[in-house]
Amino acid sequence: MLALFLLLAALAAVAPGYAPPPPPVPKVTVRDAAGHTVVRQEDDNDLRLYRRIIARVRAGENYYHAAVSEQRSNNYPVIPGFTVRLPTMAVLAATLGDQAMIGLGMVLLAAMLIALWRRVNGEAGGAERMPMAVSLALVGLASGLNVRFDVLHEIWAAKLIVLSVALHRPREGRWGWSWLAAAAGLAVRELVLPYVLLMGTIALWRRRMAEAGAWLLLVVLFAGALALHLHFAAAQVQPGDPVSPSWLVLKGVSGWLYKINNSTLLYLLPVWLSGPILVAALLGWAGWRTPLGTLGFLLSAGYAVMFMIAGRDNNFYWGLLVSPMLLMGAAFLPISLPSLWRAAGLGVPGRLAIRA
Repeated sequence: MLALFLLLAALAAVAPGYAPPPPPVPKVTVRDAAGHTVVRQEDDNDLRLYRRIIARVRAGENYYHAAVSEQRSNNYPVIPGFTVRLPTMAVLAATLGDQAMIGLGMVLLAAMLIALWRRVNGEAGGAERMPMAVSLALVGLASGLNVRFDVLHEIWAAKLIVLSVALHRPREGRWGWSWLAAAAGLAVRELVLPYVLLMGTIALWRRRMAEAGAWLLLVVLFAGALALHLHFAAAQVQPGDPVSPSWLVLKGVSGWLYKINNSTLLYLLPVWLSGPILVAALLGWAGWRTPLGTLGFLLSAGYAVMFMIAGRDNNFYWGLLVSPMLLMGAAFLPISLPSLWRAAGLGVPGRLAIRA
């Protein structure tokens, strides 16, 4: 396995076909209430679109009419229905208001950090690595700390995925709150579905049949809700509406790196450095032989494969879904490296045997 990771790190450093970074969001000069000139970062097109949809829903307009109309007028595709976001965030934001959504986001972040702190601390070898692990999760979610991005669905979904992972305690018979957090994430963004499928598969593999049944029920309920969503979105389509290009692009390793790098502070680094860092984070999860280590690796690797297969360059923000979990894996390298070194038959790891 160590040789495989070294090969992947070398490939990530080269990153064949790696696309240029997305253009920076322009800055604009405005005057504040006191008449002072202020230079501020403008919202990008997606953020402006989401805010306009929320404003129209808040004014009483039907979500699907507002969303499809805004996407059409701003030359966003509306076909297929997957191009239209699930209504959860827009309806919630329109109902609660901007300040309440900021508060809700902060509460969710605090709950995520507390639960994550407790979960890592409860795993073998996790106590010493816990501060670094939680810090790296925050690094992976750095854009979520800026209220400008509070309308971005992937940030909310990422928090809910991490919260669900942190609340999952099957050995203690506690997985209900984890299920609810995952259900909330799925209601925000359909791209949480791979995580739900992974959790159900693990439960089935471990013969936790009640839990496996609950995850299956969630998939069935979501399938029904998604069918309704696609029906309502399709009802708003008009002849000549823009059609989305395919999401199946087969970008390989560069597609994975592009999404994670441009969703995190790693965009500041050259890809020959950021690529091996992400592979090292995967390695950290892979060698930490605990239930959380296994889940962290399967989750991070699963989304990595998905991003290698699907997602155009302008879908880079998908990387936010998994970046907190992925980067957190780097905290466990001091535990993983000696373990993988021994598994490779290379003898006593010597200086690599950092106390865990």
